[in-house]
Amino acid sequence: MGLDIYAGTLTRYYAHNWKTVTQQWAEVNGFSFSRITPQGERAEQEEKQDPQEIKKAMENWQSQILAAVSPKEGPSYEPWTEDNETAYYTDKPDWDAFGALLLYTAARTYGEPLQETVEKNWDFENHPLIQRMGEDEERGVWSLFIGASWWLPIADGLAFNAPCPTDEEITFSTTGALKMELEQINSIGFQADEKTILSWSRTEGYPADGEIHNGKLTKEGIKEHTLYNTESLAKFAFSILWRAVKFSIEKQVPILLDF
Repeated sequence: MGLDIYAGTLTRYYAHNWKTVTQQWAEVNGFSFSRITPQGERAEQEEKQDPQEIKKAMENWQSQILAAVSPKEGPSYEPWTEDNETAYYTDKPDWDAFGALLLYTAARTYGEPLQETVEKNWDFENHPLIQRMGEDEERGVWSLFIGASWWLPIADGLAFNAPCPTDEEITFSTTGALKMELEQINSIGFQADEKTILSWSRTEGYPADGEIHNGKLTKEGIKEHTLYNTESLAKFAFSILWRAVKFSIEKQVPILLDF
């Protein structure tokens, strides 16, 4: 299953009032597209709910989460935006690039050589360096290495397990934590300015595996790629996460991994 990143309101997310970059590309180029849920159903076939009812449910869930994680002394964390209109950001790093970023981070942290390539659909979770980083308590808790899939728009660095609005227990962190992690990765590795970082979502990543010819998508004459450049994938995923954090801070909305 692929991986998309969504930064926007939970109301809009659960109302399905957003489109992945793949869906946007398909519509622009005249191709049909269907999103498949983890249950194997087409997303558009799911029962539609009133966005206002979703908004109320999200605000109720939000208030419970913020009450649980806010400091015992001092002001509580401010609620974030919830509506069905606020703009959203999305892109698609997929798991191979996400894993490459974790591997790049671990290699730079421990001063180990970075392997030049990774295989398509590689099992990054069981890579020794990535496992070492996730278990290294002396390095502190990294949301990227503990399986966080939601980052709430809170400036403080937090990580905790709790039920999401659909009652599934997941690992949460904050955009403040993710921002610090990305800055640390850039410091120990890329050492790039923001303009360069933002460009990587267009200039780095996966090689082309198809092209549009006479209005049709074809793979004829295109080499099938089973190996990817590790650092290029890492830069691609890093750029997408950097953009998501900037957007989250600007709009005060959560970041979610959608898979």
